[in-house]
Amino acid sequence: MRAEIIAIGTEILLADIQDSNSHYIAQRLPALGVDLYYMHQVGDNVERLSGLIRTALDRSDVVLCTGGLGPTEDDVTRDAIARAVGEEARVDVEAEATLRAFFSRRGSEMPARNIKQATIIPSGTILPNPRGTAPGWWVENADGIVVAMPGPPAEMTGMWANEVAPRLAARSDGDVIISRTLKTVGIGEATVDEMASPLLKSRNPTVGVYAKADGVHLRLTAKAATEAAARARIEPIEEQVRALFGTAVWGADETTLAGGVGDLLRERGLSVAVMESLTGGLLASTLTDVAGSSDYFRGGLVTYSEATKIRYGVPADTIAEHGVVSEQTAVAMAEAVREALGADIGIGITGVAGPATHGGRPVGTTHIGVATATGRSHSEYVFAQTRAAIKRRAVTSCLLLLRRAALGQLREKELIFARSREDAQRAGSA
Repeated sequence: MRAEIIAIGTEILLADIQDSNSHYIAQRLPALGVDLYYMHQVGDNVERLSGLIRTALDRSDVVLCTGGLGPTEDDVTRDAIARAVGEEARVDVEAEATLRAFFSRRGSEMPARNIKQATIIPSGTILPNPRGTAPGWWVENADGIVVAMPGPPAEMTGMWANEVAPRLAARSDGDVIISRTLKTVGIGEATVDEMASPLLKSRNPTVGVYAKADGVHLRLTAKAATEAAARARIEPIEEQVRALFGTAVWGADETTLAGGVGDLLRERGLSVAVMESLTGGLLASTLTDVAGSSDYFRGGLVTYSEATKIRYGVPADTIAEHGVVSEQTAVAMAEAVREALGADIGIGITGVAGPATHGGRPVGTTHIGVATATGRSHSEYVFAQTRAAIKRRAVTSCLLLLRRAALGQLREKELIFARSREDAQRAGSA
């Protein structure tokens, strides 16, 4: 079965919103045995949209549309589909009743404009949308299938899972394609490629290597008549990958770095606390995006000023001697928050987010300190990016260092580097 995706909305073309719906659908089509041939973005113009749908029907089996199902004048998806298949829309009595009940439950009367959301064409079936007022359409005739789903991602994903994907699976006669992504960290892309070289020659499943912000990913992809058969082909290759890379594999598939680190902390009975300056609370927010993070996250302090750092345990003479953006201050922050909040691991982060430099240090300079019961570590980075990107990169780096701390992999040279100059000199001459 051949498919095309059409994301509808002038706001997409103007870059006011990102088209996450197409990405979501594209990821899930291979498992249904559906081949994706084209992806489109089109504005709220009924002529252009109907022409595109007609063209798509002439060369593909199914056309998957998202957006343009609202009640306003520029929501033209229903009209465009009706024109493309040469049919006329009419109000569906049952759909109208459902829609009016939706508004009634909220104590309001349905506006007249919303009646267009209760229409359907003869070759169509209404797809329920319990999360909003915009039902979808499943249109099927001799020319093929056209599916219309709402634009808001929460509504679209629910309709996809409950209504669209099961219908596509029932009609598909192609082999399914299943992918499994294993995520590694601490090894460069070229080294990962070299280590996995014997596996890269495999044809089914195939193995691909991809550099990402959170490490290097290996994607294992298999094709078979059923999902179970495809997964059975992947399993022995996955075992080989895990044997090759060991603890460098931190997660798989949809696991986030914060989730993977959290699982490791929970598994090892460890806790963490953070003191943030540069990232302004983003690290704590990222850690607590994971359900169950209260098992290991003791809390965080956003100490954006020098006075606040000192108030919560950073020695004033450390800041006075080395500056607020320094390795010594980052490590002192980690030690202070670890002690204050009673955690096994403390993380301290300070730096220059920009756009102005600080004390001669360039924008993007980032110092991260890690403190445990057995030692201290310091890492320094320069992220030459925008303010928001610098903060995101810094959080990712913190999570990677936190993982290494949980694994007991902080290197001795990092511990020496974190000490004062006098301590380092004595350690070097000993």
